[in-house]
Amino acid sequence: MPSTEPEGHGPVRYGPPFPVDGLPVPPGLAAVLAGAAGRGDGEPVGGGPALRTAAAGYWERRGTPADPTGVVAGPGAPALLLALTAALGGDVLVPRPCAAWWAPYARLLGRRVFHVATPAECGGVPDPYALLETVRRLRAEGGDPRLLVLSVADDPTATVAPPEVLHEAVEAAAAEGLHLISDETWRDTVHAPHDTVPVGPAEMLPERVTVVIDLAGALLPAGWPAAVARLPATAAGDDLHARVLDVLTALDARVAAPVAAAAAHVLTEPAEVTERVAATARLHALLARAVHTAVVGAGALALPPRAGRHLYVDLEPLREALSPRGVGDAQDLEDFLSARLRMPAPGGHRFGDDLAALRVRLTTGPLLGDTHARRTEWLTSPTPLELPHVHRALTRLAAVFDDLRDDARRGEPSR
Repeated sequence: MPSTEPEGHGPVRYGPPFPVDGLPVPPGLAAVLAGAAGRGDGEPVGGGPALRTAAAGYWERRGTPADPTGVVAGPGAPALLLALTAALGGDVLVPRPCAAWWAPYARLLGRRVFHVATPAECGGVPDPYALLETVRRLRAEGGDPRLLVLSVADDPTATVAPPEVLHEAVEAAAAEGLHLISDETWRDTVHAPHDTVPVGPAEMLPERVTVVIDLAGALLPAGWPAAVARLPATAAGDDLHARVLDVLTALDARVAAPVAAAAAHVLTEPAEVTERVAATARLHALLARAVHTAVVGAGALALPPRAGRHLYVDLEPLREALSPRGVGDAQDLEDFLSARLRMPAPGGHRFGDDLAALRVRLTTGPLLGDTHARRTEWLTSPTPLELPHVHRALTRLAAVFDDLRDDARRGEPSR
């Protein structure tokens, strides 16, 4: 029977906006793309030698040995996750909440997806005991769990998993024979790199971990789709590599040649790129802290943001103030906050969370302004939070949450 729910309500029919940086393309990177625009040849499926070698060097500099023959490139991380899921087979496990794009690709292939609770101190990785319980229950019921997708620097929660928490989750996954896909798209966007050094599962269990990085997260503009994956350097990894290439070939999923040139350029990490990545992370950290202060001050709950361009907010303590405004679930909350904040505020149900829970992901990118000039000004200003358009946006956000706090204290909605 066709659904009678309004479009966009209930079951997810579209993905939330990707948390982009909103900044102009660095001149050197734009020049690389323009210089490759005349290439008439296509990039081979899985990526050409230059792109794969650059990716291997990127991982080598982070202390993870990599061989270009074990690297696969594709037109965005979703294409790689789809190919990996198809190649690995079985049921898929993901944390709750998780990146909005993980589960749909498994369901598209007819794979069952199961969400696992996360520990209290972070998102992105499953609680080890919940993971073991879920895997054993699934197998007892005739299921076939084979794959766990996780992220150290997490979207949507903006947390970074402590090494000891990650290690426990990796050990639990290994004990159950699961293959791990580590989405490390946001690993280079930690807000305090000297205080928070992400450690990935491939550094703990390289023979069972595939690392995926969507370069359009931290390194490339959002409109330039390219991603790379590092597969295990084992016989099983070689077999997985061949099967992934088969899927990508069937899809004709290639990185466009000019984008491949830009991707290889950023993966070699020239000074212009590393300086932009660091500056962007610092500035989004300022915005994320300001947003965190506003929402927590109003009585909402949120873990301190540690990476990326977003944070995850639980407004359950403000339910009594939200209920008279017609907000009873995450979709209602999404509609309410998106309208009042004048920016997307996707509900937690879009990230696999409970629809009944009043949770949203807030993104810092829209606070930068709506014009090229304003975003450029934010990048170069010594006091970015004091720019008039940024100040107005933060003031509006704080006012919305302060109104909810005041209503909760009075026990009635404002007029």
